[in-house]
Amino acid sequence: MTTVSIIGGSGYGGGELLRLLLSHPNVEIKQVTSRSRMGEYVYQTHPNLRKRTQLKFSDPSQLEPVDILFLAQPHGQAQHNIERYAKLAAKIIDLAADFRLRDQSLYEKWYGEKHAAPEWLSKFVYGLPELHRAEIASTNYVSGVGCNATASNLALLPLVKADLIDLESSIIIELKVGSSEGGAEGNSASHHPERASVIRTFSSFGHRHTAEVIQEMGVKDVSLTMTAVDLVRGVLATAHAKVKPGITTKDLWKAYRAVANENPFIRIVKEQRGIYRVPEPKILAGSNYADLGFELDESNGHIVSMCAIDNLMKGASGSAVQCMNLMMGWDETLGLEFSGLHPI
Repeated sequence: MTTVSIIGGSGYGGGELLRLLLSHPNVEIKQVTSRSRMGEYVYQTHPNLRKRTQLKFSDPSQLEPVDILFLAQPHGQAQHNIERYAKLAAKIIDLAADFRLRDQSLYEKWYGEKHAAPEWLSKFVYGLPELHRAEIASTNYVSGVGCNATASNLALLPLVKADLIDLESSIIIELKVGSSEGGAEGNSASHHPERASVIRTFSSFGHRHTAEVIQEMGVKDVSLTMTAVDLVRGVLATAHAKVKPGITTKDLWKAYRAVANENPFIRIVKEQRGIYRVPEPKILAGSNYADLGFELDESNGHIVSMCAIDNLMKGASGSAVQCMNLMMGWDETLGLEFSGLHPI
């Protein structure tokens, strides 16, 4: 069995990692750390894990060596401790944003501070298998992915990969997001009376995840608009762009099918009948799938490309486990077969 530990296991991302790893046939969880919950059973924080484990939260300073170390800490902590972590495990998967950006100047622009370990930025591979499968399989260090960036990148992937859109023109991506994006601690904006029943735009542009779309899709003019909706899990990215002259719906089908055929967790949702004719985050809760859909106005070249994901799964912990599978040479889908629930 491959030994793994999780640093920062009391948050939503850490809880999802625990759920997935406890059911993974090839791993054994050695430790789960939390400064605020030391000594408590993990199921007291993650009640869905009752009778699944008797693990207790450990002191982060008492970490023991393992094969793989998952970092599920808030942003900014991993970069200050990466040298110590690297001595504890040969392979590291960081779910936070510390090592997502390869360019130090891009990090400083979008995060407003200097990186504490810039020499490590080039060592990490961006942890979205649909973009970097081969590199992930041959590296020891994988970064996390922003959930909103994941939905945005996958919405654009078929179009960029097939060279169907003009990357010099403006791309607008509207993201509707669930409350779990705010994390387990919460704030006044996530207080239930203030968060329930809302459709609230809270970031018209300038969201930090924009940097990941710029880096991974090679776009120059892209803007992410964030809107909170009354949903716990889920992200729906709706990207608006212009296709190149002469591109037809038939060309789009070819591009989307190619991406879906190459990636086990990508599905095309473009139906003529039924309720779920386009991607819908609701039916993806708990699954690692990303559902893609599109519509083209052939009269003016306006393309609307959609991607729905569970932000805690494909947008965080699910992709992290998928990366672990690739790093270890296992089946990419191992431990990630759950297809979601309907109805829910």
